[in-house]
Amino acid sequence: MFSWKSAATAAAVLAGAVSVSAESHTINFVNNCGTGTPVLSQNFNTISNGPSYTANGPFSAAIAYLDTGCGFQGDNCAIVELTLINGGVSSVDVSLIPNHAFNVKTGFTYFNGCDGTGATCASADCPTTDAFHVTDDYEAQRQCTSDDVGVTITFC
Repeated sequence: MFSWKSAATAAAVLAGAVSVSAESHTINFVNNCGTGTPVLSQNFNTISNGPSYTANGPFSAAIAYLDTGCGFQGDNCAIVELTLINGGVSSVDVSLIPNHAFNVKTGFTYFNGCDGTGATCASADCPTTDAFHVTDDYEAQRQCTSDDVGVTITFC
């Protein structure tokens, strides 16, 4: 027997299933240096040593660097800081804030949204528009509001 209540419930379930989409962010590495190992770390845990990494969900408070003899969590090396989220503001930057320091040319670009937006620090004295040198160099940040945005990090 037909019931409006059953039809309404079925329609609500179907609408919910159609509107759900999985959040996903990919981080790629390009190492043109010929040495060193790309590292991606989140919450003090290494989650990639070079291969691309895809986060299925929000990806926040992560760092990446080219390990050329760096210390713990990229100490004494340039790092890329990443937060990639849907429905908000993703933010990526290069940081040389001590205990971090220039070791190799380090840069990034967004893809799958905000394509080509990024920054590259090519020397220890790169401008504050390209890397944080102190904690309030906010012009070094590149932000993106696209969902499922990815980042390519390039060394050398």
